[in-house]
Amino acid sequence: MPATPLAQPPATAPRSRSAAPRRLMTAAAATLVIAAATPATLAHAASPSAGVSPTTVAPGGRVALNVEGCGTKVARVTSTAFNEVRLTPGNLEATNLFGSATVFSNALPGAHRVTFECGGPGGQSVTVSLQVTPGAARGGTGGSVGSMSTTQIAVGAALAVTALAGGVWVLRRRAAA
Repeated sequence: MPATPLAQPPATAPRSRSAAPRRLMTAAAATLVIAAATPATLAHAASPSAGVSPTTVAPGGRVALNVEGCGTKVARVTSTAFNEVRLTPGNLEATNLFGSATVFSNALPGAHRVTFECGGPGGQSVTVSLQVTPGAARGGTGGSVGSMSTTQIAVGAALAVTALAGGVWVLRRRAAA
C-alpha cells in the first residue's frame, strides 16, 4: 500500500502590496483634516453673542462691552448712549472682543440700543439693550462710601489706636529681648 501524503495547505503566492492599506490611510487622513476644520467652521457659522456690563447705568457712567463668536479681529459698537467704539481681541484666537465706553452725560433716561457689528459695517450684528437711569454718575469714591455716623468714626479711630499701640508694644518687647 503506497503511503498517502499528508494534507498540506495550498501554496500561496507571495503577497503583493495591495491598495487597501493605502486607501485606509488616505481616508483616515481626510477624516482627521475634516474633524480639525469642523469646530472652526461651526464657530463662524453660529451667530455672535454680545453683552454690556452693567446693563443699567447713569449718564456719565462707564460700561464694558464684549462680543464673542465674531470670527474677526475687530468689531464696531454703536449706540445713541455713547460714541462709536472699536473692540479689540481679548485673546490670540480673537474669539472674544472687548472694549469700554462712557455714556454721554446728557444721555436721555430709558432703553438705548447697542449694536455690535463683527468686522465693521455690513458684518454679522447683534443688538442688546442698555438702560440709562435718571441722574448723574457718582464721582469721587464711585458711590462706595455714603455718609458716616459719629459712632462709626469713633469705632474706626479706636481700632486704629489699638493697632498702633499693639505694634509699639511688640517692637519694644523685641528691643528688650
